[in-house]
Amino acid sequence: MNTGSDRGTQGSAADEATTEATTGSAADDTAEAAAEAPHVSKAPAFIKSNKSLHLSWQVGVFIVGLAVIAAGVAMLVLPGPGWVAIFAGLAIWATEFAWAHLVLRWTKRKVTEAAQKALDPKVRRRNIILTSVGLVIAGALIGFYLWKYGLVLPWNLKDQ
Repeated sequence: MNTGSDRGTQGSAADEATTEATTGSAADDTAEAAAEAPHVSKAPAFIKSNKSLHLSWQVGVFIVGLAVIAAGVAMLVLPGPGWVAIFAGLAIWATEFAWAHLVLRWTKRKVTEAAQKALDPKVRRRNIILTSVGLVIAGALIGFYLWKYGLVLPWNLKDQ
């Protein structure tokens, strides 16, 4: 099973030519060159030297990453930092699998774009206005409930 994690050590001539073309250009940004470099497994050399041991390592990394992501998904509805755990699980997978590295890189780019967009003055103003309107509506609904029923909980209402 080829997961793409050992491309750096056993790549084809086409992979090497592509790598040389991307790193040989002086105009390339260092981040772009690093992004175009093939994914290399982070497993120790003695594990990479034995194919069955390397496959076992990859299965272990997958299981640990899956457990962290499952805990993150659970923490989305339970107390805890759900998204942080999900991204940590992706980072664990990205140490060994090329597809996870691509997903993590795409996610980082989208989060950075969203953060930059949120700092835009127009977007901030819109978000503040929408939050204020929502709080006014919630306050009005709470005020109406208190005016109509007082401080009685909804499940203790006898007559309406």
